[in-house]
Amino acid sequence: MEKIDTKATILIIPGLRDHVEEHWQTHLANQLSHVRSVPPAETDKLSCANRVARIQAELDQIDGPVILVAHSAGVLMTVHWAAQHTSTQIQGALLVTPPDLNQDWPSHYPSPESLRQEGWEPLPQQALPFPSIVIASDNDYLASLQAITAMADTWGSQLVNLGQVGHMNPASGFGPWSQATQFIAELDRLQQPVVSTS
Repeated sequence: MEKIDTKATILIIPGLRDHVEEHWQTHLANQLSHVRSVPPAETDKLSCANRVARIQAELDQIDGPVILVAHSAGVLMTVHWAAQHTSTQIQGALLVTPPDLNQDWPSHYPSPESLRQEGWEPLPQQALPFPSIVIASDNDYLASLQAITAMADTWGSQLVNLGQVGHMNPASGFGPWSQATQFIAELDRLQQPVVSTS
């Protein structure tokens, strides 16, 4: 299969379940020429600080512009990272179905309360310093459309509602997600950031 070429390096930021073989992020990574993924957390898996540090460690290995592609709790990791780090490296971000820490989640997920204790709240309430696209769902069991809309407004993101797509994970029927490459191409066409070499 011929790889899709992008000017920017794509950094995949999975959620708390890390890398799942049938996840659309895994399929996407296999399609791209310039791609890296934040590796699974071996310890302190629920620690927000640990997750943010792992994003920065991966960015330290990349030269040139980067597009972040985050799913679920990976979106919250991205927002915390952006509030703690100043970087001209990020060209844009695709932020897919962020969860709402104020909503009750199914029992097989970590409880929002346990995540609060691990530093996930308060979620930074500021615009992201780079262009971003937030993907929402009408029937996501981890966040209402209203909650995701409010997050997108706070972050200054373009909001795209894909309708009845659940949480955009294998349990919701994903698999490959062909539209991901279209959104990445949209971000990849943006003017490249100036990357500091100092």
